[in-house]
Amino acid sequence: MGVLRVLAAQDVTDELFAAVERLLPQLSSSARLPTRAELGQIVLSPATTLLVAREDEAVPANGDGGEQGWASGDDVASGSIVGMLTLVTFRIPTGVRAWIEDVVVDAAFRRRGVGEALTQAALEVASARGARTADLTSRPKRENANRLYERMGFELRDTNVYRYQLGS
Repeated sequence: MGVLRVLAAQDVTDELFAAVERLLPQLSSSARLPTRAELGQIVLSPATTLLVAREDEAVPANGDGGEQGWASGDDVASGSIVGMLTLVTFRIPTGVRAWIEDVVVDAAFRRRGVGEALTQAALEVASARGARTADLTSRPKRENANRLYERMGFELRDTNVYRYQLGS
């Protein structure tokens, strides 16, 4: 694998739209793919940050040595999108909340640190926005993901998660 870079999507390009169409079915077989306009709402919303992981062969234009980690969009050479994560941050009366959602790494790139790099970048963004904690959910059957989150310091919460089905 080449140099791994994580960056926030700034606009909906053909490449980003195609990557979402390729990655989302690997996360959920029942999820409806977002339209280009819906993806634009995600990218442009101040409450959501769509982080993408790229495998870059080139050294970043800023001359950085190319270690895995967070980088802004302008100083990263172009490469294939191999994973994505959505970070949701919002203010409520008790403080700033951060939720990590829809983490997916292309099957061909799993177990190579992509999920960890995406999650670490999300934690850094959440912290910079004033969140004191970050929450996520993960199905028990996703054993590798659960081990990753525990290794990164996430703790299993003693709470109930409820869902109310709205509309059809």
